[in-house]
Amino acid sequence: MPEQPDPLSDPPSVPPSVPLSVPPSDLLSDPLRGRWPLAPSAETDWLTELCEDGTLGFMPPGLPDAVWVLNAMYEHEQGPRDVSYDDYHKDRLADGSRQRSVIVGVDIDAVGVVTGGDLGRSEHPGPGWRRLRWAELAERTGDPVVPEGMRPCFRCLPSARKDGSWPLGIIPPTEGSLDRETWNRLVTVLTAYSPAGPDTRCFAYYNPLMLDYDFENLHVRAGRLGDAALLYDTDDADFSPSNLWAADRSWVLCTDYDLWATKVAGPPALIEALLADPELEALRLPWST
Repeated sequence: MPEQPDPLSDPPSVPPSVPLSVPPSDLLSDPLRGRWPLAPSAETDWLTELCEDGTLGFMPPGLPDAVWVLNAMYEHEQGPRDVSYDDYHKDRLADGSRQRSVIVGVDIDAVGVVTGGDLGRSEHPGPGWRRLRWAELAERTGDPVVPEGMRPCFRCLPSARKDGSWPLGIIPPTEGSLDRETWNRLVTVLTAYSPAGPDTRCFAYYNPLMLDYDFENLHVRAGRLGDAALLYDTDDADFSPSNLWAADRSWVLCTDYDLWATKVAGPPALIEALLADPELEALRLPWST
């Protein structure tokens, strides 16, 4: 019998984005809980030993390599670029089309800034919008994609904003969750670089901040990588999982609740594939491996 190639050293051909298979609705009354049942909280013990706290997600070190996959942002083909989300909000307050927010006697609109950013799941906004790469916006503004010593977050690309508010023609990266397109593509690449492919056994963890601050019972689910699409639309949380990892611990990803990107730690072949993938925007951060 001829020698079989090593799936982690011989790069497979990663197919273009296609919808991940979801079991027909008539096979299971609850596909998520049928394919991704709850697992013991103890499945995160190794992550606690490795990363300590998982309140925002267990952030792994490079094992042995790591890369950051950036959440997508979008730009409208016709702008506008000179009007910010905060400008638009104030105009609506002025013309009476929006009521002021007053909480415990404090006029929130007078002291706050509408940044335009959002928290949780997101997806392509539809016709008229195009993917805006972080690198393209960085070149336009003169900012680094991610400043040295920093992780991808709301502090990045400050020159693109006006007094902290994004242009109305740009939808900035979502915070605390992968966007749908990036999630699907990332799972496709992980599948291609996992020895068992779609049958790779995995665990998914959602941090307590996503689940009504339940710090006593860590929320873990067990399933197969080929069914990972089901994890994105769970009713339990408006976020993609904080962590997803192969049961053999060959790779693990973390989407921190406060960040705009997902760290993937795993074998060098997987990391190189993520860096080279044309549908993802990924980069190494030497100060955060």
